[in-house]
Amino acid sequence: MKKILDILYSTRLTAVLFFVFAVAMGIATFIENDFGTQTSKALVYNTWWFELIMIFFVINFFGNIFRYRLYKKEKWGVLLFHAAFLLILIGAGVTRYVSYEGIMVIDEGETTSTFFSDTNYLNVVVDNNEFQKETNNQLLLSAWGSNSAKFTETFQPKKDKGQHEISYNLVDYIPWSEQKLVLDENGVEHLFLVESSSGSRHEHYIKRGTTQNIHNILVSFDVPQKNASVNFYYEGDNLKMVSKNNGDWLRMADQKRGQIIKDSAQHFQFLTLHTIKGLQFVIPRAPEKGIMKTLSGEKDNEKYDTVIFDVTVNNETKRISLYGGKFNVDNVEEFSIGDLNFRAWYGAKKLETPFKVKLNDFQLEKYPGSESAAAYASEITVIDDKETFDFRIFMNNILDYKGYKLFQSSYKIEGDNEQTHLSVNHDFVGTWITYVGYTLLFFGLTFILFIKNTRFNDLKNSLNKIKLKKASLSVIILFLSLNSTAQEHGDVHKPKELSIAQIDSILTSNKPSLEHTNEFSSLVIQDIGGRMKPTHTLASELVRKVAHTNSFKGMNPTQVLLSITEMPMLWLNIPFIYLEKGNTQIRELLGVAKDAKYARFIDFYDTKGTSKIGELVAEAKKKKIQSKFETDAIKIEQRVWLLSQTLGGGMLRIYPIPNDENNKWVSQPETLKAGFKGTDSVFVRQSLPVYMQLLQNSRKSGNYTETNKVLDGIKKFQKKFGKEVYPSEDKIELEIMYNEFDVFNRLIKYFGLSSILLIIFLIAQVFSNKKWINYVVKGLIVIIIGFFILHTLGLLSRWYISGNAPWSNAYESIIFVAWATMFFGLSLGKKSTLTIAAATFITAITLFFASQNWLDPEIANLQPVLNSWWLKVHVSIIVASYGPFSLGMILGIFSLFLMIFTNSKNKRKMDLHIKELTIINEMSITVGLVLLTIGTFLGGMWANESWGRYWGWDPKETWALISIMVYAFVLHMRLIPGLRGRYTFNLWSIIAFASIMMTYFGVNFYLSGLHSYASGDKVITPTSVYYSVSFVFILGLFAWFKFKKFYKK
Repeated sequence: MKKILDILYSTRLTAVLFFVFAVAMGIATFIENDFGTQTSKALVYNTWWFELIMIFFVINFFGNIFRYRLYKKEKWGVLLFHAAFLLILIGAGVTRYVSYEGIMVIDEGETTSTFFSDTNYLNVVVDNNEFQKETNNQLLLSAWGSNSAKFTETFQPKKDKGQHEISYNLVDYIPWSEQKLVLDENGVEHLFLVESSSGSRHEHYIKRGTTQNIHNILVSFDVPQKNASVNFYYEGDNLKMVSKNNGDWLRMADQKRGQIIKDSAQHFQFLTLHTIKGLQFVIPRAPEKGIMKTLSGEKDNEKYDTVIFDVTVNNETKRISLYGGKFNVDNVEEFSIGDLNFRAWYGAKKLETPFKVKLNDFQLEKYPGSESAAAYASEITVIDDKETFDFRIFMNNILDYKGYKLFQSSYKIEGDNEQTHLSVNHDFVGTWITYVGYTLLFFGLTFILFIKNTRFNDLKNSLNKIKLKKASLSVIILFLSLNSTAQEHGDVHKPKELSIAQIDSILTSNKPSLEHTNEFSSLVIQDIGGRMKPTHTLASELVRKVAHTNSFKGMNPTQVLLSITEMPMLWLNIPFIYLEKGNTQIRELLGVAKDAKYARFIDFYDTKGTSKIGELVAEAKKKKIQSKFETDAIKIEQRVWLLSQTLGGGMLRIYPIPNDENNKWVSQPETLKAGFKGTDSVFVRQSLPVYMQLLQNSRKSGNYTETNKVLDGIKKFQKKFGKEVYPSEDKIELEIMYNEFDVFNRLIKYFGLSSILLIIFLIAQVFSNKKWINYVVKGLIVIIIGFFILHTLGLLSRWYISGNAPWSNAYESIIFVAWATMFFGLSLGKKSTLTIAAATFITAITLFFASQNWLDPEIANLQPVLNSWWLKVHVSIIVASYGPFSLGMILGIFSLFLMIFTNSKNKRKMDLHIKELTIINEMSITVGLVLLTIGTFLGGMWANESWGRYWGWDPKETWALISIMVYAFVLHMRLIPGLRGRYTFNLWSIIAFASIMMTYFGVNFYLSGLHSYASGDKVITPTSVYYSVSFVFILGLFAWFKFKKFYKK
């Protein structure tokens, strides 16, 4: 027994559990991405062996409390977070096996106490016209591999009657099922029709001799009566069509158009887009003979599944097919076996709350002038036997009543019907056990950083001892270089109408003065998302997105915007739209030079005004996986659209509509339909054209007085009718200053240059003790601190401008990671200048990464779920943890380089430096792990307080937990014989960083989930990943040989 307990309580088992748990979760995230959440639960998360791992964790943590005597006063900090994990795991068990959750759907004005389970069941109601019984058997099925399920129930209406034994045996599970035609010469002909009238692609198979209702339009195939709106029939071997409504058609092959005449028979054309009464459809091929079968389609969470069961009663069996899935209660199959009647459905189980909820009013708040939801809320009345009260449920504001929590989940609005979707959670006991665990965890992790007699305190003491031993600092030259990208300037395809020299001449002669440009820059506009911002920001975004540059032909962005607005016809012929490097197919399609960097707007259209890439982009968007060529085409089409909106004046939404409920602003072309009256109508229609005319005159005379008056008039109009959303003058000025200074791009050079200089002078210190070198090193550190302050001011400026914490999207989180890296580098580098150099270098690299064009630095409005103080707490902590982990990774690389450059002469110095860096590395990783753990579980609390589930196995949160497991393993290696040592620790501090890269980038761009920035595109692994793996392998190999020779005892 003692041997078994020694194994269960051993640190070796701890390491194995960390590793196996992390690997299992990592595999599960990819299973979920490819096969869905239900499959990942069926194969991993809800399996007995996965739960067994957690049980072993509980036993191991509990045993370690006594094995390492954590109950002693000096070890209470460590005891707290070990006990915390025990409670968290116990709480998770209560949540899984005792609690339940679902969704409550209420139409406005309606009352209900019913909600639908989040878990899928085989639901069956059996009756014999006298007695009724309902059974609900949970089904967790996998889209990958085989499934088996068998349930047996008894049905005994009355004691004096016989007992019926009913068995349900799963025959087949068809995920994301859809009806497909399987070709068969003995089958019936079917007409294949593809339509996208509702905005998404739908396929329909119309059997010969039948009629289908497609979006309230009847379509028939060879039905003699021809009563449908659209009738297809044979005349000989030719397919004919008769429509009861007029329409038109567009043949895709040659773009030829024609009319569909009402009640007129016509020869039908395949591969032609037909539009009849709002129904847009294409029939790609002639009718084919076949049999309709239920088959599995592409993964689509919006699709239902099909389950097939054999139902047996008293030796009589009937096979049934049930079409359903999550929250389904409507698709019910009715059948009879013997004298028993059945109603069965696959989907949600109907549950009841002990009180009723009435939806009095659903409220949707939109961003100013936008259709995007800013917030939504449900005004409800809780009706109970003892009390009745009103309550307002909205995001992050929940109803907690009688052990049930109701959360604002989503909504559905169709016409005048408004419907709220409230998440319902019944998990009082599990939540409180888990929350107590979280509280102990937060205190325990915080204590280990600040109290005595902890590993972290021992590391600080060890670092002080090493500093005292060091006679001089020795740093080996590391060949570090900052790569800078140089833009290639290809010969631009020359327009037919004007030469490049003529265009440059016209632009130069019509360029407005900088003084007036600055006045125009402060004019406020409302963007498509409803954000209020100065024109300067709009112009910067336009030039950056369309041309991939910060200026164009000697003009700043505002001058470019003014020029486009004033001379749109000229800009049709200016090569301004950026083309992706290396994509010669796009260039051939447009008819521009193969090395052209830019294309003109007119290059994208033929002589008939038809887009050359429109059809290509439309087809590419329908695909789940897109090629690099198609992805580039979509990006370029977005640039063309953005420029077209600017050319037409649609981007300059500078006129607020008086007394508009949604504070909508419109552009000059939109003013005709915006409902302006009287003198306001005259002003909004004429002010901008008059301004443009005066601008031309002012350029000639040099006097902008009258032009400025008109511009001031527009600004006064904005302040008068748009005062509710008009930003303060301070905010406008700060945003313009933020745009112009471009602080984060500047800091790439500042941090990069200063880190290289610091490393050079640290190397010089090895060979010289001259005081001036020491002064230069200290001076560089002061300068780096100044750059860090500038970085901080940049983040605070972005926070003030947007009104949201600056870590709500991919770009912001990366620049915040850079800030956190520098912060912890300075904090931990008080006793190690090399640590500051390493942190500065990795900060420069991180900011350089953020500056790449695939990340959009645009300041945008938040999604409603993110508009919470939890964002400031949870995201800031979890993203800040990436800073110490980044620092640990670079310190690991430095340490291995020091090992490689060790020789018999410098071994003593190198040994001190490696010990120093290893200690700082462990301290840095410890801080990172504390922050990541606290941030991850705070995210669980946010999720629980927002939509009733503190853990949902979303890929992002799962990979955050994987990272915790990986770094916990790294920190526990010192307790495991065979894994302890400086070489192993530093190597694993580099390898472990891959989990952070996967958590941040891999999840966002490889996997789909709640936290994803992009999904659907085929993601090709960058070659830098392979180079990085090769680099770490070679570095580790060479370092191992030197470590074995000089350091291994």
